[in-house]
Amino acid sequence: MNAAAAPAAEPDDQPDADQPDPSVGPGTGQQSSLRQGHQRVDSGVALMGNVGGDFNFLHIAASNDEAIEGILKPRLREGPYPAEEVRDRLHGFVEPPSYVRCRKALDSRIVLLRARAGTGAGTAAFALLAERHGEDGVTGLDAMADLSAWRPKASRGYLLQGLPAASARALDEVRLTGLAEALHGAGAHLVVTMAQDARLPPDASRWEEAHAAPGPHEVAERRLRLVAAKGGLDSPQLDAALEHLASPESTDYLSTHPLPGDAVDLAEGLRQSAETSAPIGSVLEELLTGTEAAARSALAQARHSADKVSLMAAVALLPGQDRTVIEQFATAMRPLLGARAAKTGQSQAPDDQLPDVLGPSFEDRLEAIGARPETPRSSPADRFRYPVQPIVFSGRHRSATLLRHLWLDFEGMPAALWGALEQLNYQPGLDLAAGKAIGRVLAHATGPGVLTQLDRFASSEDRWRRRLVAVALGELVQYPLVSGVVKEQMRRWSSRSSVVLRCTVAETCGGSYGLARPAAALKLLDNVLSGSSPELDAKLRSAVSFALGALLTEQANHIEVLAAVTRWLADGRGTPRHTLAVHVIHSMSLSTFPQPGTPGAVRMGLARVLECHPAQGFALVVLGLDDPATYEAVAQGLGRIEADPDMFQRTAFDLVVSELSRTARHRRGVIRFLLGRHRDHTNTSRRRSAS
Repeated sequence: MNAAAAPAAEPDDQPDADQPDPSVGPGTGQQSSLRQGHQRVDSGVALMGNVGGDFNFLHIAASNDEAIEGILKPRLREGPYPAEEVRDRLHGFVEPPSYVRCRKALDSRIVLLRARAGTGAGTAAFALLAERHGEDGVTGLDAMADLSAWRPKASRGYLLQGLPAASARALDEVRLTGLAEALHGAGAHLVVTMAQDARLPPDASRWEEAHAAPGPHEVAERRLRLVAAKGGLDSPQLDAALEHLASPESTDYLSTHPLPGDAVDLAEGLRQSAETSAPIGSVLEELLTGTEAAARSALAQARHSADKVSLMAAVALLPGQDRTVIEQFATAMRPLLGARAAKTGQSQAPDDQLPDVLGPSFEDRLEAIGARPETPRSSPADRFRYPVQPIVFSGRHRSATLLRHLWLDFEGMPAALWGALEQLNYQPGLDLAAGKAIGRVLAHATGPGVLTQLDRFASSEDRWRRRLVAVALGELVQYPLVSGVVKEQMRRWSSRSSVVLRCTVAETCGGSYGLARPAAALKLLDNVLSGSSPELDAKLRSAVSFALGALLTEQANHIEVLAAVTRWLADGRGTPRHTLAVHVIHSMSLSTFPQPGTPGAVRMGLARVLECHPAQGFALVVLGLDDPATYEAVAQGLGRIEADPDMFQRTAFDLVVSELSRTARHRRGVIRFLLGRHRDHTNTSRRRSAS
């Protein structure tokens, strides 16, 4: 459990309650939709921001269901990558020395790319496939997929990152030849990245290429020039940054830190230095404080002080949180560290001096551990906009490296960290910050009990604790070596009788886990709704609704989500699936889904469904009219569309009515709607004639 070895071939790190009545329509205290970027002044949601494609919302409630609704974009996907993600991934790409050779090797349809972690092999693979199939033509494969049995379905570029050792040993010449023929027939290409120590059969060597990282100076220079091209640096500032890049200090740093990520970090430091005229020495000093050696040294120096260790743990686990949250965590952790030290026979050295009843100031304590407070600002994560003062470490990546060593290298420390976290009351952003940090730590842990640490929070009645686990799992599954373990854990939890565990699964599907593998997420949601109780628990409905709303933030998932809701409606009355489908259809027909006042960056009404996805929308309308639980809502929704000339035209409503007439024979609800519509039209015509 305490082993700290990083998993091989991990993905390249980038610089770094529903409404109770589903029939209630819009206008219940809602001033504007969340999509318009406005804040509610009562209960509901507040837009926190959109940074790098991630959406964060604060769900405001008067219960223990408060949580940041973080919809985080995944780094690895099992399915098509959105073009904008590929474009962002290739921003600043520098061709590595092995690129020309790999491009030629891809003519054979398959490239098995061997590389060390962090050398940019994943980015090079994206570039190779985007050259052949465009930025919207890259599809990710499950790292655990059996390539000997897999076959391409379209003329696309397929990418498998982090090939497991067992799969590598099975890829002999016969299997690869058959796969290459299938790829050629489909007009497709496949790039597989694998760890440096992966072992292939000897006869597979003709498909294998060794990836070499691009030069760090070239990466840093390209990044600086791109920043200048976008107006981030003027000409004198760019010249100063490039001069610092060519200095002996920078050259020495890159000689010992040659990975692309190191070069990107240096470029960002040089950009800030050019803007503030900070000396190059301070830039390099900040970079070095985030190294593994610096983390070990800092912990060694603080090992005899519970105050220092607890404060370091607080800033590392909750980077960017307000100083009050950091102090609360450190205060909660100090006695836990004392109890831990007593168990191991350690004690604080006696102090013969007079007691210091005042103690050091918070700023002095931060300075002693290499952290600093940032400028106070208004919180974007609360409707009251209270002031916050984020606390961060001075060096890049220091939080991640410190927490990893603290968590994995010292016996009993995970229990102390969980114990302190459990004592905290909810604060906006706490679940998101701690979840991401814990997920990244557990990705480097080993042993069969890695995920059991999450059980207590996953089973909690407090939603923010379940959301913390959801965020951690979403981060953890981005690492191919442990993704299979996470998927199996999700499958087990989704089948449990415990409602809160099934809520945790649904919450996890409403984040990077679900966006990375939408088909698998919908299967999990289907499983979650097949619990032993015929009634749908309110918390579970809220969690599944949130997950569906998160999936709808990406256009590629709309058809699959609508198809799932259609299946659930056909499941029959008295089942959780049917109840959830009724809720969704009520919301879509009378307002939008997700409903106004609940989290969601994309809201879909019935008109939009019929306009953008006519086949799926029509199937939903037919079943909705034929079900007594949804008839009135769907009929009202169709009536509003018909009465609005713009919606009437956009949805081709006359064609919808024609198709309903052709399918009405054995559907009593459809017949009822058509007869009612005909009666209303006849009465309207008579009134016009009489007038």
